[in-house]
Amino acid sequence: MMKNVPELLAPAGNFSSLKVAIQSGADSVFFGIGDFNMRASASVNFQESDLPKIVSMCKSAGVKSYLTLNTLMYNSDLEMMRKCVDLVKQSGVDAIIAADIATILYAREQGVNVHLSTQMSVSNIEGVRFYAQFCDAIVLARELTLEQVKEIAKQIESENIVGPNGDLVKIEVFAHGALCVSVSGRCGMSLYHQNRSANKGQCSQICRRPYKVTDIANGKEMIVDNNYIMSSADLCTIGFLPELVAAGVSILKFEGRGRPPEYVETVVSTYKEAIEALKSGSFNSDKVKVWQEKLGTVFNRGLSDGYYMGRKLNEWAGRDGSQATQIKVQIGVIEKYYPKIKVAQFTLTAKENLVKNNELLFIGAKTGLVRHVIINLVIDDHEVSQAQQGDVVTVVVEQKLKAGDVVYLVKSIAKT
Repeated sequence: MMKNVPELLAPAGNFSSLKVAIQSGADSVFFGIGDFNMRASASVNFQESDLPKIVSMCKSAGVKSYLTLNTLMYNSDLEMMRKCVDLVKQSGVDAIIAADIATILYAREQGVNVHLSTQMSVSNIEGVRFYAQFCDAIVLARELTLEQVKEIAKQIESENIVGPNGDLVKIEVFAHGALCVSVSGRCGMSLYHQNRSANKGQCSQICRRPYKVTDIANGKEMIVDNNYIMSSADLCTIGFLPELVAAGVSILKFEGRGRPPEYVETVVSTYKEAIEALKSGSFNSDKVKVWQEKLGTVFNRGLSDGYYMGRKLNEWAGRDGSQATQIKVQIGVIEKYYPKIKVAQFTLTAKENLVKNNELLFIGAKTGLVRHVIINLVIDDHEVSQAQQGDVVTVVVEQKLKAGDVVYLVKSIAKT
């Protein structure tokens, strides 16, 4: 039996992803509002007025909610930061994720629970001891090896280091998603080049671009084998999940607030399945291979062990954009759903032909995400083998859909 069942913490950049995270088995979600989070410009952030609805959705499902307030705070930001913390207290959000001592101190004054962001680069037990007076959970620095994480967790238990709520400080680590070449996400490159501070949530991701190396003395260019020398491959820990859990990690965090709902669904459900396999004793290498293939279907820059296994980090993206083996193409919008007969109707608006056994995604803020393989394809009450652009199509879908849900066709692509 597992001694420690970790909490699965999922990203939510909008209501569709929030719904999907809950549907997929997340134990908690993290999200941002406005400009005070590290994905301020990378996702469709929530508004202040959304907080009651977010909290209600989470509490109804028994899921915890964490608001990210993890940017640096300038003097001009303090008033708005305090307003955000006050809103958290009023709305019932379970905790904030913070990376500035001003935010941490004010939150504690207001009795708001605090989780320490990875931006604080806590990498040793002394740092844990210090921040334990303010924080109930600490996201360790991303540069630690698994052995270092294990040693810190062991010392927390042996020394009974507790947070403000009286429980042992929880160790949180990133388990899947984008890795930054900088130290725990603290980077000045975007600020230097484009006056957009990554530490204020405005990263322009210019490290993901190819660069040339030029000899300033004579202007000659040097050829670099890997043009993407600053673009790290994405983190994937599912292959050594037993070791990660055994190390004493309490919270597994998945990066991806800027990713679409199908990314959230795939990552959360896959790791949830892996955790269940650990609990039942059925975790094995064959399943890991299947899980890795599944994770490879959604956005990724290649999958990496990160620093956890103690190897020199040499796992780079090697190319621009995603290496996902599947893409989705918008082909229509649900016009009607007939719940009694469980039939959905939409007009095929894209230049794509639909045939039986095609996989569709239906995505909406209230629906979340529904996957569907076409069994029966009907036009004008007649079953057909194919539908073309302009056809009004009906398909049988067991899960209830809403008018306005977006319809996507899932297409496989060759991995290069």
